[in-house]
Amino acid sequence: MTSRVMLISPAMNAALREARFDDGCPLDPSGLRAARAAADTLKSPDRALASPTARCRETAAALGLDIEETPGPAGLDVGRWRGATLTEVSADEPEAVARWLTDPESAPHGGESVRALCDRAGLWLDAAASDDGRVVAVVEPEVVRAVVVRVLGAPESAFWRVDVPPLTATELSGRGGRWNVRVGRALEGPF
Repeated sequence: MTSRVMLISPAMNAALREARFDDGCPLDPSGLRAARAAADTLKSPDRALASPTARCRETAAALGLDIEETPGPAGLDVGRWRGATLTEVSADEPEAVARWLTDPESAPHGGESVRALCDRAGLWLDAAASDDGRVVAVVEPEVVRAVVVRVLGAPESAFWRVDVPPLTATELSGRGGRWNVRVGRALEGPF
């Protein structure tokens, strides 16, 4: 059986625009318009999920996805850095930010490490892939990064080298734990 999982990054919101650690803010008007405009590009999936954040759930709704109550994987827990910009945190805690960006096991913010996120996202993907049919999940960009790292067998240090623009699809297909990856496709044509 071939498994098909499509991960969609959320549309633009103030946190993404300001390079701020997500604090639960909704989509901004341009993000909402872009997601609604992309709604006709998706074929109806067998199963649709969304991370529990406002921007993921609102993106899924604007895309016309009828998401299940079981959420997709949550984004990276950044602990006390939530709501701050990377510039602010870098000014206040430069050593902690440097450690966080270079050591996948580090969680100086009191939240979750990149390694823990990669492990959690990998387990979620294994569970999602065990279902028949096509799964579409609107998830935070860091979840997309973590899944790509896991399916390619890359070290967690590669996490920061994966760029995930807003409202793009990362398509995974495979069987027996071997995946093919199509990264960063803009939602502009039928999927």
